[in-house]
Amino acid sequence: MSLEIKVPAVGESITEVTISQWLKKDGDIVEIDEVMCELESDKATFELTAEIAGKLTIKAQEGDTIDIGAVVCEIDGSASSKSKKAEEAPKVQPKAKPTSTNEVLEMHVPAVGESITEVTISNWMKSDGDIVDLDEPIAEIESDKATFELTAEAPGKLSIVAMEGDTLEIGALICKIEVMEGVGVAASPSPAKIAEAPTESASTNYASGHPSPAASKVLSERGMNPAAIMGTGRDGRITKEDALKAEKPAAKPVETAAESPFNSSIGRDQRREKMTSLRKTISRRLVAVKNETAMLTTFNEVNMQPIMDIRKKYKESFKEKYEVGLGFMSFFTKACCMALQEWPSVNAQIDGEEMLFSNYCDVSIAVSTPRGLVVPVVRNAEAMSFEQIEKEIVRLATRARDGKLSIDEMQGGTFTITNGGVFGSMLSTPIINSPQSAILGMHNIVQRPVAEDGQVVVRPIMYVALSYDHRIVDGRESVSFLVRVKELLEDPTRLLLGI
Repeated sequence: MSLEIKVPAVGESITEVTISQWLKKDGDIVEIDEVMCELESDKATFELTAEIAGKLTIKAQEGDTIDIGAVVCEIDGSASSKSKKAEEAPKVQPKAKPTSTNEVLEMHVPAVGESITEVTISNWMKSDGDIVDLDEPIAEIESDKATFELTAEAPGKLSIVAMEGDTLEIGALICKIEVMEGVGVAASPSPAKIAEAPTESASTNYASGHPSPAASKVLSERGMNPAAIMGTGRDGRITKEDALKAEKPAAKPVETAAESPFNSSIGRDQRREKMTSLRKTISRRLVAVKNETAMLTTFNEVNMQPIMDIRKKYKESFKEKYEVGLGFMSFFTKACCMALQEWPSVNAQIDGEEMLFSNYCDVSIAVSTPRGLVVPVVRNAEAMSFEQIEKEIVRLATRARDGKLSIDEMQGGTFTITNGGVFGSMLSTPIINSPQSAILGMHNIVQRPVAEDGQVVVRPIMYVALSYDHRIVDGRESVSFLVRVKELLEDPTRLLLGI
């Protein structure tokens, strides 16, 4: 059976993507959910995974720009990689058995940032008693700003002290390692065990029992625990197909009185999840902003036709020259920087009983990640070109979704832009990113009837919102700022001429 793999929908306003890199070659054997290539839109980079196992036939080459729904490749499901794995299995070389050195190393929570005093154990990648190698990731620790990997400081046998969900102070004991020699190599397999090698490898590999991103989403939507599912993907990973085939545990019948009309056969499952440190910090800061600022929101609308015409005309040459897509965010960032320099209070913040004004624009870009909302900062955006802004936004957004942002990359912004339009939002009142004094909210682009020169015409319109702190930004300044942004976006040549 041959299956066509097409470009998936990656956002409401995204109509095309570019093949930035093939991770597999034409004719390679791929496994279910194995990453084959990277797709790049004008907002971020995405991974394309195999929907079935089989032989890969590439249809779109690196650098090709193709529409959503276009065919990227084909996979011949009749081809199998089992024979290849069986041939490779006997190549395992005999190695010495690990031996203890009678030394026990204590591992403590490392310092992960100047302002961070505690972390939470979000996930143990290894189990108590496992043999770990030097610098091998053994756990994920989560602070209120980011997630970090904890790696083994010595090879040997792991003894876990702190459990998943525990919150520890910096420097607290997290685990111990009985130092061993010869770790990282396996003993020689007997001929009878060679055929079982793939199964044994899967059972001891970190991927075993872990869902792929697609499978994780399915399990989350169905409220199912990955621990109860046997993975059939590479190294025992749970694939999307595994998640779809898995039977959801029957709900325990609800005991009701005989006279109750409620049908107890209907499932009424509930589940509890402990809030992560990042989610708790987001909650605390948002409530503080609502309580401690005089926040108001002003609205306007922007005719996006001029920008869309420019993008349509120059997107190919821009991409060819700079190797990055020309998106909307660079236009909005440039427009905001010009308006911020004309209305400096929108770029300011309150510090005690003083107002702090910045002559530069460090623009925070809100990025939604599986762990929550983060706001990496584009430094000195006022001095950057369109190409530089686009590349920096793609870099930061990719690092954010991969959980690799550093603390420095998320601190010190003077103004924030958030784009709810990628999720279909028509209108919203974004909350200020404290201690900043204002935030611009972008929304979806919709064809709407508008009046031009006494005639009703249809134009692609975006509603924009500016939430601001009335303690430092007056109504005249906030409205004038948003009007200026509107003027610059509706006549983009102003951005090039600086007028």
